[in-house]
Amino acid sequence: MIPTLVIFLREGIEASMIVAILLAYLKQIGQRRHFRDVFAGVAGAFGLIFCGGIAAYFLIEQYDGSRVQTYFETATYLIAAAVLTYMTFWMQSNARGLSGDLKRKSEEALSTGKRFGLALLSFQAVGREGLETMVFTLAIIFANTKQAGTPVHGGLIWLGAILGIAISLGIAFYIYKLGAKLNLRRFFRILGVVLMIFAAGLVADAIQNMQELNWLHLGAGQLWNTSRFVSEDSNFGDILHQLFGYADRPSPLQATSWALYMVAGISLFVYLGRIKPQKKS
Repeated sequence: MIPTLVIFLREGIEASMIVAILLAYLKQIGQRRHFRDVFAGVAGAFGLIFCGGIAAYFLIEQYDGSRVQTYFETATYLIAAAVLTYMTFWMQSNARGLSGDLKRKSEEALSTGKRFGLALLSFQAVGREGLETMVFTLAIIFANTKQAGTPVHGGLIWLGAILGIAISLGIAFYIYKLGAKLNLRRFFRILGVVLMIFAAGLVADAIQNMQELNWLHLGAGQLWNTSRFVSEDSNFGDILHQLFGYADRPSPLQATSWALYMVAGISLFVYLGRIKPQKKS
């Protein structure tokens, strides 16, 4: 529940924030009639994401229990970790100038009389975040199903997603009311640290899969066994796994990869976040 809540909250805020900035700017310049163009782009993006997510899930589910499913899962873990890391760093470095860039693109679309341009702008923004969210959600579902395989966990996953979307929409409405004057740099920095921990857990899950497929022989074996105390199949173990990437029987390579990715990622993220952007003369 918690990983999907944080991911949907983070991605939902970014997508809805972009839409809110567009709407606030159109309202400011007296172009409210173009609201429908923005909403049309949002609706198109949601339709594509929803259909694509369902198709991807059922395609992979056909190979349940086979090595093909493990291939899909491993690729999903790696892609999700890479995209999660990239977009976290990207948002931190571009949050400051996001509003101005969106206003410039909106002006270009309006000046050329291309109503389709506004729809495409919102479609790209929501679609990009939605596709990222779809990949992350599939990765979490695969990891959760492999670990527990119970419908209760699936329900909690979607509960977290719904809560994340609801909170992000509330924040987006607040941004719209304030005319896009919120500074979300610090907020994204906190979420970025949390998401780097999630990314490290996805990398560890990918390492585990690759060792099960005999693709990696380095660092194989069992580093420790804490299943008697805290099993991954238990509710508490599931929470630890989702939050911190906990494994009750990790291999040396799995544990090392998790630790290195998390420490290096968070350290670099925090360091870059402290660097103040140079003012243009």
